[in-house]
Amino acid sequence: MIEARRLTRVYGGRPVVDTVTFTAEPGRVTGFLGLNGSGKTTTLRMLLGLVRPTSGVALVDGRPYRELVHPLRQVGAVVEQGACHPGQTGRAHLRTQAILAGAGQARADLLLERVGLAEAADRRAGGYSLGMRQRLSIATALLGDPPVLVLDEPGNGLDPAGIAWLRGLLRDHARAGGTVLVSSHLLAEVAQLVDDVVVIARGRVLRQAPLARFTGAATPRVRVRGRDPQRLWHVFTAAGATVTADVDRLGQARADDQALEVVGLTAEYLGELAFRAGVPVHELTPLARDVEQVFLDLVGPA
Repeated sequence: MIEARRLTRVYGGRPVVDTVTFTAEPGRVTGFLGLNGSGKTTTLRMLLGLVRPTSGVALVDGRPYRELVHPLRQVGAVVEQGACHPGQTGRAHLRTQAILAGAGQARADLLLERVGLAEAADRRAGGYSLGMRQRLSIATALLGDPPVLVLDEPGNGLDPAGIAWLRGLLRDHARAGGTVLVSSHLLAEVAQLVDDVVVIARGRVLRQAPLARFTGAATPRVRVRGRDPQRLWHVFTAAGATVTADVDRLGQARADDQALEVVGLTAEYLGELAFRAGVPVHELTPLARDVEQVFLDLVGPA
């Protein structure tokens, strides 16, 4: 488990990270979301022992990173791109880093294949594209086969195929019992990857929640149109739902007064209720706010 307990970092008398507290649990992918300057990178650097907290503690399996016995076998990290010397080949870089991680050359060669760099392994890293350098950084993080991964914007530079590959890699790691903490500004991608969300703004954590609770998906919202909206309104309300006239994104009532927005019951159950009431239904559309909408509502303007 990763734990941040009231982490604070002050620069020039101003806190850039202010009493940040959250957890990232084994078997789950936790998304760490924040605008540029929100404090998320500084927080990750404190977790990895690269920045000393002004106060508070950051723990991996109950210990500060600096106290881990075999840190590269316990935590794999991507915190910046271009960590490889541009004159080294990808293979030479990984084999050198494998020595520090206590891994063999075979592990380095295996990871080159796994991250899709086998054909470019003997080219100098200075000629790699941004996406290739990112893949090499991820391979470096995996050298010690660590159970914990801390990744700062790992999707930067990856094309759609690369992002899909990364998503599969991180999901597999979590399914195997690993802990993944990943920061990202690709909010649509986050929705397909993470189990939990931590939102930071202006150095403070605004919210931590499972993804479904964060987006409100745990509470069903359904748009319903039917032949007798007044009858449907009564039936749905009697079953415990909250019913309002459906509105568009500008907050205006829709031209057809048949549209209802129903909160608290699933589309399947609403269909059954309408059937029992003998009211033909023309539409049952589940509604869900996406991660980007909820995030921007929460953090406010940049």
